[in-house]
Parts: sequence; structure tokens; C-alpha cells
Amino acid sequence: MESPTSPTTSRFSHVVIFWTDPAQPNATAELIAGINHYLKDIPGVLHFHVGKMVGSPRPVVEQSYQVALNLVFPDKKTQDEYQVHPQHVEFVEKVFKRLCQRVLVYDFA
Repeated sequence: MESPTSPTTSRFSHVVIFWTDPAQPNATAELIAGINHYLKDIPGVLHFHVGKMVGSPRPVVEQSYQVALNLVFPDKKTQDEYQVHPQHVEFVEKVFKRLCQRVLVYDFA
């Protein structure tokens, strides 16, 4: 078992949950394509995973969203730099604002 001060436990996770505009039938696919195009190659991302919500019979599983993004950075400073990176800013302006009605973010270290 790793100790709390182990270098592998000092990561910063950034989880983003997206609700797309139901009036736009291709919004989910377009959002995923935009995330892959703009965000995947931003420096500092150690782990990148984007995907569609997976249904479950378990009532505890949130199923009202369409897309989730899970990013892991080495630390909060790197995540803060990611937030102002020109590709992230362009994604927000050109893709997110056009396709999404709601977003929820979970950050933890």
C-alpha cells in the first residue's frame, strides 16, 4: 500500500460532466470530437479519458448527463495552466458554449 506522501498519490484529478443541448441531435458526438480535437494534446495531461454516459440499473449511478471527461495532472498548478491554455479557451468558445446546457466539475487531489 502506498503512503499518503508517495509521488504517485500527489495527482490532481479534473472530472467534467456535460449535459448537451437536446435540441441539437448530434451534440454528443460533436462534443466528444471537439474535446479530442482541442483538449487531448494540451501539455501536462497525464491521463485523458472522454466518453458517453453508460446506463446502469443501479439507482445510485447518475444517468442524466451525456458526456464525461476525466483528466489527471501531476499537480494543481499544471491544471491551472491547462485552464488558460489557448486550446482550452478556444474549446470553451467554439464547442462547449454552442453544444452544452450545463456542466459540473469535480476537482480533487
